[in-house]
Amino acid sequence: MNAFVNPVAGGAAVRFSKVNDAAMSRAEAYIRAHEFDRPTLVLDRALVARQYRALKAGLGRADIHYAVKANPAREVIEALIAEGSHFDAASRAEIELCLGLGAHPDHVSFGNTVKKTGDIAFAHQAGITLFAADSEAELEKIAEQAPGAQVYIRLLVGSTEADWPLSRKFGCTPDMALALLDRSVELGLDPVGLSFHVGSQTRRAEMWLGTLDAVSQVWNDAQAAGHALSLINIGGGFPAFYGEEIEAPQAYAARVTAMVTPRFPGAVRVMAEPGRGMVAEAGIIAAEVLLVSKKSGDDLCRWVYLDIGKFSGLAETMDEAIRYQFITDRDHEDTGPCILAGPSCDSADVLYEKRPVQLPLGLKAGDRFLIRCCGAYTSTYSSVAFNGFPPLDVVVI
Repeated sequence: MNAFVNPVAGGAAVRFSKVNDAAMSRAEAYIRAHEFDRPTLVLDRALVARQYRALKAGLGRADIHYAVKANPAREVIEALIAEGSHFDAASRAEIELCLGLGAHPDHVSFGNTVKKTGDIAFAHQAGITLFAADSEAELEKIAEQAPGAQVYIRLLVGSTEADWPLSRKFGCTPDMALALLDRSVELGLDPVGLSFHVGSQTRRAEMWLGTLDAVSQVWNDAQAAGHALSLINIGGGFPAFYGEEIEAPQAYAARVTAMVTPRFPGAVRVMAEPGRGMVAEAGIIAAEVLLVSKKSGDDLCRWVYLDIGKFSGLAETMDEAIRYQFITDRDHEDTGPCILAGPSCDSADVLYEKRPVQLPLGLKAGDRFLIRCCGAYTSTYSSVAFNGFPPLDVVVI
């Protein structure tokens, strides 16, 4: 069983559980059997399907709308269609991808609250019937381009404990939500429900509680105002393993379901939109060490530069929010603190500095460097060759 270096635990290497080791073994074995001339994400589609089944078992009657933005690889979409998944699309391109691979229009929702007018019209013509909104102007666009469509109103939620909060850019206040439900009726739309997002990487199920209570109050107020809501979209938040212990996906989803069910009377439809929790643990990035150096003779930390950085797939290291786990061929050696950085000539391309990572003392240029649990929000964040460095390659096994 291979150890991974835990950047949080000051120095000693710790290990995945046997379950996590088994979950990553095929991708790691593939990487060890191949050579790569550029950073490459290796993704195991069988693990994506297994994660879907675990989340579905915990979520029960809820429809899973996979958040396509997490990883839009065709093989991922095909595997999830085969499992019976629905899809949350954020753009025309994502809708075209899902429909082109065989998803039924009734199984695709247009979940972005900021949409181009032409894209709304395209979605409507393609048979998409369910749209998100959080403003009167967006409702007016939907009413014009997709008359009679079903809409759900996204709510702003308060401060959450998610590692990657999502509450500022999207959603509206409770009072505005009620007004938007009224406006939807006036525009000839069908306001079927509410949505929210607790934030990506919400590590413990109990972190949902305050948000669920707040949204439940809006739900009850809407019902009292005469809106016979039937749909609650609980969004994403389902976590992946980045070094801190998390609950198994089925158990986590079941605990969330147990909190959701009593709080939304009349909700005959429940939607969930896992992205990270569906695909992150199915992927490993094969990278390479470019340089190990110090800035001064008495520098306490080495600088370790990789051939992948913020602009080539690791954007979620911004503010050091997501703490990736690493494997090297030297994990049997003693470790020391390192500042980890990417290859580009941009000073912002530093991955971990506030909390240095512990890496083997013998690490040197040319060493293989594996980054675990990278199946989500890496290939989609990879730029088009910033500084001439190639975007992240993807291999699906």
